[in-house]
Amino acid sequence: MSYTTEQLKNFTKIGKKIIGAGLNYKELVKLSKQPAPKTPIIFLKPTSAYITEGSSIEIYPDSHVNEEVELGVIIGRKGRNISVADAMSHVGGYCLGLDMTEISIINECQAKGLPWALGKGFDTACPVSRFISCDEIQDPGNLQLWLKVNGKTFQDSNTSDMLFSIPELISYVSKYITLEEGDMILTGSPPGFDRVQPGDVIEAGIGNILAMKFPVKART
Repeated sequence: MSYTTEQLKNFTKIGKKIIGAGLNYKELVKLSKQPAPKTPIIFLKPTSAYITEGSSIEIYPDSHVNEEVELGVIIGRKGRNISVADAMSHVGGYCLGLDMTEISIINECQAKGLPWALGKGFDTACPVSRFISCDEIQDPGNLQLWLKVNGKTFQDSNTSDMLFSIPELISYVSKYITLEEGDMILTGSPPGFDRVQPGDVIEAGIGNILAMKFPVKART
């Protein structure tokens, strides 16, 4: 089945996968003092992590959850083994996403060499904006991403700082995982993320194209 642009607006309903890219901003690599990855670092979130505006991010009061603003790429045409040159023809649109990350789980699992899916895939771990058509974003490789918590700016960067470009991410992932219509690739977060608490309000945006807001509340 092939989806139209209008149908892709419901990507949170039709997409089967959320694919994340880690450590994909050059400035973040520099600050982390880690070697730059030679290939993309890829992880998955379940689609049950999606929420849209009007819903709240839910975290346990004693948890350590960071906010990470990212450009989301919505797949519009199914493909596998996609070439870098052909990758953008598989893009159906975009969104703004937050990759909410439970740091305490991530750190513990990394120290033990265990999978860290729960640190990335808990309920409400992927707040997203409305669907953004390709017509609204002419150059996804040059977009300002910003994020504020309670009015204070924590992240302000540009997608031009990505280590692996959107075509490179699409091509790499599709060598191993078939990309289907409605799937989303989170392209990585710039530095500046910090711990959020119940009662906080997160605002994020893409330049002056759109802004979104999500309150954080305690999960019971």
